[in-house]
Order: sequence, then structure tokens, then C-alpha cells
Amino acid sequence: MFAEFLKNLVQPNPPRLADVDARLALAALLVRVARADGHYDPAEITKIETVLGARYGLTPADTTALRTQAEILELEAPDTVRFTRAIKDAVPYEDRESVIEGLWAVVLADGQRDQDEDTLLRLVANLLGVNDRDSALARQRVEANLK
Repeated sequence: MFAEFLKNLVQPNPPRLADVDARLALAALLVRVARADGHYDPAEITKIETVLGARYGLTPADTTALRTQAEILELEAPDTVRFTRAIKDAVPYEDRESVIEGLWAVVLADGQRDQDEDTLLRLVANLLGVNDRDSALARQRVEANLK
């Protein structure tokens, strides 16, 4: 279903993603982070939709459709590095910290921090060019909003 999209991601120098493909790549990364601990909770699904809807101004139906496509893509996709590279190329640096906030929001949606999720998020932040300090500050902002 996503053969052309995945083919572009695995090229040595992939072309810059179109906005719609960048959305899909970010959504798939959100799904991957949510699944990192082996549990894909309804709270995480809801948070993914909230993050996508807020970030892109989507209707609830469009948000659900994007998440559903992202779940399929995430299962078919090769590795996190390629997703992250596609997002890094598509998202200006100043917006990447908000991507990290969205990822932390999904990780924390089920009320538990898992070591696998933390490890994946540290990798993703690094690949996006967001340092550990800024990632930790993003996590703290998300945690403050949960209280």
C-alpha cells in the first residue's frame, strides 16, 4: 500500500517529503513510539489523534484516517532512523521541539514511563537534532500540562 513512500524513504538521499507525506511520517513515528513498550493503549491512540489534530488543524475524521494509515505504515516501515530523517528534512528546526513534545505526550498518555519508550525517544530526539536537555524540558512541559 505504501510501497512508493517506503521506497523513497530508503533511498540514500531521499527527496524532501511533500507536506502530506511528512504528516504521515510523523504520525507513523507517533504510533511507533506508542507501541515501543509493547502496549498500544486507547489513551495513546487518543493522544496521537489529539497531537495530529492540533498540529495540522484536521477534522476528527481526517485525524482518525491519518492515524489509521500511520498504523499500517508503521508496521510496513523499515526503521525509525528513516522516519526520523524524513521528518527532520520536512520540519524546520524550530518546530522539531514541538514534535518531541508530541512524542512525549504520547509516551505519557498511559500514565507510565517505560524504559523502551524513553530509549526510543532519546534516539529520535538525537536524530532530529534536539539535545537531551531540550527533550527533557519538552517532557517537563508535557508533564506539567497533565497535572
